[in-house]
Amino acid sequence: MSGAALGITIVVVFFLALFLLHRYGDFRKQQRMVLFGTLLAWYLCFLIVFILPLDVSTTIYKQCIIDHEEHAVTPTANTVLSTANTVLSTVNTVLSNQTTGNSTFLPTKSIPKACHKPWSYIPDGIMPVFWRVVYWTSQCLTWLLLPFMQSYARSGGFSITAKVKTALIENAIYYGTYLLIFGSLLIYVAVHPEWHLSWYELQTIGITAANTWGLFLLVLLMGYGLVEIPRSYWEASRHGHLLIKTYFKLAKLMTEKADSEENLEDVMEEVRKTSEAIKYNHPLRKNIDTILRKCPVEYQERFGRNMDDYEDYDDKENTYPSEKSLAKLHKQAIYAVQRHNRTRVQWQMLLEEAFHLEDVSQNQISSSHEFVHSFPSLEPPGRVSRYIYTPAVEWYWECLLKQWFFRLLSVVLSLFSVAVVWSECTFFSTRPVLSLFAVFIQLAERDYNYLYIEMACFITIFFLCTCVYSTVFRIRVFNYYYLAPHHQTDAYSLQFSGMLFCRLTPPLCLNFLGLIHMDSAISHQAKEQTAYTSIMGSMRVLSFIANGFYIYYPMLIVLLCIATFFSLGTRCLNLIGFQQFMGDNELTSDLIDEGKELLRRERRKRQRTEDGENRRREWRERYGNREQNSPRNRNVQQSEMKETNYSDSANASTGRPKYTRTSQAERDGIELLEDAEPLDFSADMPSDDPLGADPGRKPGGRYLSMSSSRSRIFDDV
Repeated sequence: MSGAALGITIVVVFFLALFLLHRYGDFRKQQRMVLFGTLLAWYLCFLIVFILPLDVSTTIYKQCIIDHEEHAVTPTANTVLSTANTVLSTVNTVLSNQTTGNSTFLPTKSIPKACHKPWSYIPDGIMPVFWRVVYWTSQCLTWLLLPFMQSYARSGGFSITAKVKTALIENAIYYGTYLLIFGSLLIYVAVHPEWHLSWYELQTIGITAANTWGLFLLVLLMGYGLVEIPRSYWEASRHGHLLIKTYFKLAKLMTEKADSEENLEDVMEEVRKTSEAIKYNHPLRKNIDTILRKCPVEYQERFGRNMDDYEDYDDKENTYPSEKSLAKLHKQAIYAVQRHNRTRVQWQMLLEEAFHLEDVSQNQISSSHEFVHSFPSLEPPGRVSRYIYTPAVEWYWECLLKQWFFRLLSVVLSLFSVAVVWSECTFFSTRPVLSLFAVFIQLAERDYNYLYIEMACFITIFFLCTCVYSTVFRIRVFNYYYLAPHHQTDAYSLQFSGMLFCRLTPPLCLNFLGLIHMDSAISHQAKEQTAYTSIMGSMRVLSFIANGFYIYYPMLIVLLCIATFFSLGTRCLNLIGFQQFMGDNELTSDLIDEGKELLRRERRKRQRTEDGENRRREWRERYGNREQNSPRNRNVQQSEMKETNYSDSANASTGRPKYTRTSQAERDGIELLEDAEPLDFSADMPSDDPLGADPGRKPGGRYLSMSSSRSRIFDDV
């Protein structure tokens, strides 16, 4: 198994990153460079999380070999003397035991156990090269390539040069912060009389600057996640509270959705005016066409109408927009479309969640003990899942077992969070060992339980990553970046996630090694270092970072956890005007009532749409197949077509009103529709002409005449 575990992990992690990218991204619509950059960033960060436990177990085995070599017996005078002293002490112990009547003999020192090679042992020389490639590639991605690709994708320039220039200007703040930290540390080392600058020291300064920036943000995000994640599962077990909070989110999201739609309309109106002003023969027309391709399809169809093929613009005294103003309009259009798509996806997902929660409330009082969905779209997809996850099983899970499972999970996560906070405040103490994670690893190290060590390391790192990364997508300020499943995540959010993972994962793993006392720069122990720590370089080059910031700054996590537990940030945001869910606020109650009404309207709207689809499907199943498959019906249709043509010609010659014959199936279909509530089935369906070139014409076919006078009574919006 030498090196096999490393190879298998590399392959499995690649497919895991590919699967997650396929779930959140869209391979068909998004650019290949965006997908490649995001996949590479996620892949490298996942490799660090999955491979670091193997590095820890391999390092523990190497340390065991070193300890046995130091305690090996050699024929020297010191060894003989120590052996004689041991024999004398043993004789004295035996005599004393015989005197006191105690025949039990305990040796003063146990013999070290033999070292057992771990199943995932990685040969020497592989891990340093592996970590060097992974680390520096991820740093190039997060500080150079991904920020540049983000700004390049959102730039309003129409040429490669213009986009590159805009991307460099927008990323100056990122490069500036990194260079400021690097320059300050470089000056400190340069004026220090004990150190002479070399390539190794410069490399260490660069790594220290990146890790310092990452650790500064890491502690802030982790302090929120350590409290909020266990509390979120506890609140999820309280179904009534969760439903009320969902109503609140619906009302807030509806406001943002309306703002995004209004902003999109304003930007599209500006694009329309500019498109009408610049005709096809204008030199800037190609820029207008580039902007139009970024607009939604329905707006492109509107802008394509009433356009002359050619117009001599030189003879008119019109003021045409400049290329700079078109670039600004291009950027506004990209942002407006992305924001509109994001809020639309969020709205649909939140509606599905609210419908499901209301279904759970209704099924909890049901005596049939079978879960009933209000809409077919909420049912479990796939035949296999419906066969295993039956309505009875779903009822027991959703209405009975789920809340207790979430409560138990919340308690376990709370204990884990307490262990993390305690260890962050005490990991610098090596004698005695106060860090709980260091105690657990050292206990497993005595028995050479490498599988337990690797699983404990992986679970701990995974929990820390979850606390940090989920915070970014939970906080309202960061709501612009949204990872939506079902291929609905935009390119900007994908790139941001990849950039964030690459910046925070290396310092997070280095902090974890400090928690388990595997980083000698912090624990100050003469022990074998992991290959990951050796690549990071010795932090003792910058003593005030290793002995100050890296040790005492993580203690700030206690204050952040206390502030999060009492919701101080939420209360402050609510005071300055940002509406937050408080539970005992009048404004919160108003938004909850508004969310209920919005969900009630959406439910009625969806119910009418599905009822109409069911009627159409029933009519097609009842009459459509018989008309198409029966030879008699085909003959009747042909005879009726002949009679209709004959009556048309006769009516045209006599000037009388035209009467046509209809088949029995068609008459039955009309009667079926007339018996039901008159509805305008075209109201919720996209028509061929979505914007309506002729305002006097109403699409919808012949059924619109039956429902036009009464259907507006049931309109909700």
